[in-house]
Amino acid sequence: MSTLDLNEFLRTHPYPGRGILVGHAYNSTWSQSVIAYFIMGRSENSRNRVFEQTEDGIRTRAFDESKMTDPSLIIYHPVRMVGTTTIVTNGDQTDTIRDFLVAGKTFEEALRTREYEPDEPNLTPRISGLVDRSGNYRLSILKEGQDHLCQRQFFEYQPRYQIGHFISTYEGFGDPRPSFHGEPLEVAITAPTAKELADQLWGSLNEDNKVSLYVRYVDLRNGFAETVIRNKLGEDFYSATKVPVWRQD
Repeated sequence: MSTLDLNEFLRTHPYPGRGILVGHAYNSTWSQSVIAYFIMGRSENSRNRVFEQTEDGIRTRAFDESKMTDPSLIIYHPVRMVGTTTIVTNGDQTDTIRDFLVAGKTFEEALRTREYEPDEPNLTPRISGLVDRSGNYRLSILKEGQDHLCQRQFFEYQPRYQIGHFISTYEGFGDPRPSFHGEPLEVAITAPTAKELADQLWGSLNEDNKVSLYVRYVDLRNGFAETVIRNKLGEDFYSATKVPVWRQD
């Protein structure tokens, strides 16, 4: 598989929907795990959102509560941590995965209890990722298959120098919107810091459709993290911790 320039890909694909990037960065001194998640929107309801930090990750929130018409499928926790493991998804399956991990079960077991989103006619795929303390990571997509059955795909990767994998809900516009297909895209991660990657991705996402972006780099030696949130509406967020982000659940 050839390695892509994700920024160029995003510039030429104005509506990938929601996207997850996980992988490995190197800043000339130490290795870092990378997680990035963005949301896009075309309706007022979808665009009326921001990311905000929570105790164990982030959540989506209505920017203007008076304009929120339907919170289902768009208000959820995209990122949550369980111990030294980070979960990132495009829906409330984040909580399903978290509950299964706490119970000693697996990422795959959790997602076998879930299906694609019931938002006809799009039937949006559920995309999910998981990164552990070693930098190993997994990705999954749950989407409509033949006869409306759920097709579940799982992918597992070991960290590689400045390499990540990207998956999104859609491949562009359409009615219904075409779902992502094939394996996650192998992409280069050359930005040495979370802020630089956030600047690159935010600048590459379509200006009309982008809503929010989250990027976190975690130092695999000690758990120190750099976190960036970009919101088209509302406030941005930046944090560089000197204490481990890993949790004692």
